[in-house]
Amino acid sequence: MNTYKLDITEEHCPMTFVKTKLELTKLNPGEILEVLLKEGEPLDNVPKSSEEQGFEIVEISHVENDIYKVIIKK
Repeated sequence: MNTYKLDITEEHCPMTFVKTKLELTKLNPGEILEVLLKEGEPLDNVPKSSEEQGFEIVEISHVENDIYKVIIKK
């Protein structure tokens, strides 16, 4: 199973989920996308919107300062 990485720490909503969804559409079923994002709106919206689109949130973890990692399975 392949794992891909996406850093959207410099992006703002709604571009955070737009970029995440674009990356997820490139993946095959079962593949993983690790998304780095900031707390606040991106951390609230990306996991919620991903689940609403049918993707699985595997894990959400704190990386450092205001940066989090969200692992999404297609």
